[in-house]
Amino acid sequence: MSQQQMNNNTSSSNIPVSERYWTLVDKADKKFSKIRDLPYYERNRYDTYFYKVFKVYTQLWKFQQENRQKLVEAGLKRWEIGEIASRIGQLYYGQYMRTSEASYLSEAYIFYEAILTREYFKEGSFQDFNLANKQLRFLARFLMVCLVLNRREMVHQLVNQLKMLVDECKRTFQDTDFKEWKLVVQEIVRFLKADTAFMNIRPLRYSLVLDPHPDVLPHVAAPVARKNLRLRDAVLSSYHHNEVKFSELTLDTFRMLQCLEWEPSGSFYLSAGGKNGQNGALGSSRINHSQDIADPTLPPNPRKAVLYRPSLTHFIAVLATICEELPPDGVLLVYLSASGTTGHTLSPSGSGTCFNAAENITRDFQSHTIHSDGTSTSSMSSPSNSPNPSASQKKGDCISYHTGCLQFGNCGSGGLNCIYPSDLIPFTRRPLFIIIESDASEVFKAISGAEKGERAALLLSPNCSFPIGSSDASRHSVGSLLTIFLTAPLQAFCLLLGISGSDIEMDTYKHAESLLSSSLNDWGWTLATSDNLDPVWAQILGDPFLRRFLLRFIFCRAVLTLFVQTYNKEEFHPECMPALPDAVSPRTSAFQTAVVQLAKLFHATKRFVFTEAIPLPDDINSGTRS
Repeated sequence: MSQQQMNNNTSSSNIPVSERYWTLVDKADKKFSKIRDLPYYERNRYDTYFYKVFKVYTQLWKFQQENRQKLVEAGLKRWEIGEIASRIGQLYYGQYMRTSEASYLSEAYIFYEAILTREYFKEGSFQDFNLANKQLRFLARFLMVCLVLNRREMVHQLVNQLKMLVDECKRTFQDTDFKEWKLVVQEIVRFLKADTAFMNIRPLRYSLVLDPHPDVLPHVAAPVARKNLRLRDAVLSSYHHNEVKFSELTLDTFRMLQCLEWEPSGSFYLSAGGKNGQNGALGSSRINHSQDIADPTLPPNPRKAVLYRPSLTHFIAVLATICEELPPDGVLLVYLSASGTTGHTLSPSGSGTCFNAAENITRDFQSHTIHSDGTSTSSMSSPSNSPNPSASQKKGDCISYHTGCLQFGNCGSGGLNCIYPSDLIPFTRRPLFIIIESDASEVFKAISGAEKGERAALLLSPNCSFPIGSSDASRHSVGSLLTIFLTAPLQAFCLLLGISGSDIEMDTYKHAESLLSSSLNDWGWTLATSDNLDPVWAQILGDPFLRRFLLRFIFCRAVLTLFVQTYNKEEFHPECMPALPDAVSPRTSAFQTAVVQLAKLFHATKRFVFTEAIPLPDDINSGTRS
């Protein structure tokens, strides 16, 4: 050891422990405040800075562990220890949002669970308003981690604690309005009411227990598949008036986020079992959790940018950054769920109204302009030229005479909250897989044929959404229909028939799940061996996530095509561009057979229209479940 190092050690040892501790706290706080507001969507740009911040917090955590007694004697409070652990949990969750690496999410859970178990924020929380707020914020953050990690038992435990804490705070701090926290409680209760146990019977994530391993997926012939692309990044955004959400995570983006990740190998089917790390050091349980979540045989999760109510400029900035950093073999998924307008009216988000927009598609792409003040103009007729535009307007809805677009905010902001098909065109220089969930999805057909380099793959929801779930007037009380089919297809089939979790036997559900999985795999082989499969689809069939979306879309299209109440009603059928081979047409024998087998299991064959060539079950005249 050099003389200088010895002198430094001697001088640092002369500084009181408490002073060294608070110096570390100040240093950590400054670094944390810088990284907290950094965007989640830039690939690797902030990884180095994250590790620097995390290094400081690791030093701080270790220092307070080694000097706990002296620090307590110097006045260190338990909530201050909890604050450090909470910051580390926030760092891990933020890094998960940037990278989609599940191990970071697991680490965030470990730290938050330790805070909860050791009750760091509980002591004195009803005497100190600021401390009560810290505990409320901690519970809300831990709730988000548990939701994404699918720890439902812990979610319900935290919701109960949050309710009780808000009620107690209202009684204790009577001069303070806890309206915002009451809204948080209402949000999570409504979220859980929509995202029921039935919707989570099987994991939404890609499970090697239930889904085919990437190594066994059928290969597409080389002349058809000119490239072999992999899903590397996704942009997920949803906004509907009064939609179900928690914080800035809507029900639709929540389901899509999970569907774009690998399920920890088999862990979904293991009991919660032991609760590690409740009494020992925080690091003692970390290895076990990480082993549960990691599978070295699988590729990394695609990175995801989740945007809530983005302005057009923010949305464009995110797309530009991701496209710039997209690897050569990468494809970007763009998922947009929002109410829209085709140039006549912006359809009410809570209704099932629909329209025919075919004649406006070309005009939508070519004619719209956005003024610098954020207003959008076009050659469409003005409100005064239309018959009674306010007649169909309800509270929270907007009437718009712009050209076709999706509306990601209040109409008063004009073009700043509108996303047009032409806004996506510049980014078709890179491969895009676009999913549009909207009553104005048809206008996005304008993208096909207008690409700037790479042809885009498009999955478009029906313009009219058949009401599912409860009789609630809100169209989005259980989520958007196409999104449910893409993320939980069998549950979507049941909801379409009016069947919920309380109506179904698990043996029946498992049998139906087996039938559907077999059919999806058969359709995958049909596509892979087809002689006229479009290269746009051929180049993504090797990616397990995109392949699963496409096959579930085909199932959705078949079900809605054959469903009695949407039969021969094109506005209720989803579409894709480019077209798929006739071999996977909904009216082929293979598809009708698959649907009739599922319908038979649920005593619902009369709810579908099949051709005479399809042999119906013997019990076709049996009772039909309503």
